Amino acid sequence: MDGTIIDTEPYWMDAETVLVESFGGTWTHEDALTLVGSGLWHSARLLQARGVTMSEGDIIDALTRTVLGRVGDALPWRPGARELLLELRSRGIKTALVTMSMRSLAEHVAASMGFEAFDVIVAGDDVAHSKPHPEPYLHAASLLDVSASDCVAIEDSAPGTASGVASGAVTIGVPLNSPLSADNGYTIWPTLADRTVDDLVDLFSSVRYPAKDSA
Repeated sequence: MDGTIIDTEPYWMDAETVLVESFGGTWTHEDALTLVGSGLWHSARLLQARGVTMSEGDIIDALTRTVLGRVGDALPWRPGARELLLELRSRGIKTALVTMSMRSLAEHVAASMGFEAFDVIVAGDDVAHSKPHPEPYLHAASLLDVSASDCVAIEDSAPGTASGVASGAVTIGVPLNSPLSADNGYTIWPTLADRTVDDLVDLFSSVRYPAKDSA
């Protein structure tokens, strides 16, 4: 979600900086980049190590409230994301939102799409293991009653793409705030702008049935 559907990573980075500095610590842009795509409990522990004397739960609540306040009603959509989701829905294809943000923020984003964009939502507070563990995508696939190997995962971060690949999904990396490597089992698309369902089908077929495509 963050960085793939909406460009909220700067909001998270600002919230982390303000929180650490309120406890007398320092938090650089480079520090913030290391948390992109990570689960919030992992992030909370790193912030504690930087001097934030709050519980993990309180840190997560504080960050989420700050980002929700910044988001408001004007979401910074990533190019092509809503358009691709709308086409997927118009063609009757099941979709899941798999995010390590809390459910409150995920549901706010889903409700702001302007259409019923997702069959299910898997949020950070729904799983025991956050990305890069495969559990978030495996759980989403089970809720959709499909195999993860029959799914396409679209991500913007290293933890996210690792989670998708580990689940068995055909995975696409659309980098935003941090670089992605083309040698880690996924395909890189520079943007979702002008991408269509047919593009997803073609990619899925080329990964799952390479011999057929080359014949």
